[in-house]
Amino acid sequence: MDASASTLLRDAAAAAAGGQQYPASTLYVVATPIGNLADLTLRAIQVLSLVDAVACEDTRVTGGLLRHLGLDKPLVALHQHNEHAASGQVLERLRAGQRVAYVSDAGTPAISDPGAVLVAAVAQQGLRVFPVPGASSAVTALSVAGDVQADGFVFSGFLPTKAGERREALLALAASPRAQVLFEAPHRINALTDLLAELLPERRVTVCRELTKQFEAVNTMLAVDLPAWMQADAMRARGEFVLVLHAAPSVAVDEAALPPAATRALLVLMRELPLKQAVSLAAELSGSPRNALYEHALALKKAGDQV
Repeated sequence: MDASASTLLRDAAAAAAGGQQYPASTLYVVATPIGNLADLTLRAIQVLSLVDAVACEDTRVTGGLLRHLGLDKPLVALHQHNEHAASGQVLERLRAGQRVAYVSDAGTPAISDPGAVLVAAVAQQGLRVFPVPGASSAVTALSVAGDVQADGFVFSGFLPTKAGERREALLALAASPRAQVLFEAPHRINALTDLLAELLPERRVTVCRELTKQFEAVNTMLAVDLPAWMQADAMRARGEFVLVLHAAPSVAVDEAALPPAATRALLVLMRELPLKQAVSLAAELSGSPRNALYEHALALKKAGDQV
C-alpha cells in the first residue's frame, strides 16, 4: 500500500474509532486478520497507530502488517518460548505510562496463540487490559458449520500428536452436546480424518481450509466420507485447517432393551477402560448390539454416572 493510501486508511480509522478513550499504562490485545487483510478493523488500526510499542508473536509478520499501515513502532518479540520473560519487558513499558498492543500472527491472541501469560501478568500488577476484537478462525468456522443441534461449543484446538492420546481425546469429545472446534496442521490432517471416520463414522464434520484466503473451502459431510473425499484431490490436504465436530445427536436409549447383565458389564468396564474398548468388550460378553451399548455408554458418560 502506498503512503497516501495508508494515510487515508489511518484517517478513516481515526474518524471511526478516535472518539473512544485510550488510556495510558494499558495493554491492548488486538485481533488481526486470519488471512484476508481487509478483515483488520478500523479500531485495530487506530490502536496500532496510537500505541508506543507492539508486542508480537513474530516481529517479521507484525512488521509487515505495520508497514502496510504506514506505521513504524518498536517491536517486542513475545512468543510461546519466551512469554514469561518478555512479559517483564511489556510490564516495564506499561509502568512507564506507555500504551502497548499485543498481536499474534493471525486472529485473536491468547486463545490458541500466545498472550494469556502476558494478560495474566498485566492484570496481576493491577494494570489495565483492553480487548480489541476482530477475526477468530474458531468462530468463523462455527458460523458456517450449521450445527443446529449444538448446545454451545468448545474450543479444543490441536489434539495430541501421539496416536493413542489422540484417540482417547477424540473419544472423550464424542459424547458432548456441544460442537467441538479443532485445529489441524496439513501434515496431520489425513490422520485426523481417518480417525474421525473410524471412531465417529455417522457424525457430521465441517472441514474449513484456508479460511478467508483466496482458496478458502468449507465442506460438511459425514465423518465416514472424509478419507475418500480427502484422497480425491491432493489440494484438499494443503493449507491451514479448522474442523467443527458437530454435537452428538440426541438419541433416546431404551435401557429396558438391554439385558441387565449387559448394563452391569458396561458400567464395570467403563470404570477401567476407554469408552470404545469398554463397549466392545461388553458387546462380546453379553451378546448385545454394539450400537445400542455405545449409545447407552455415551448417555452414561454425559450424565456422569460411569464412576
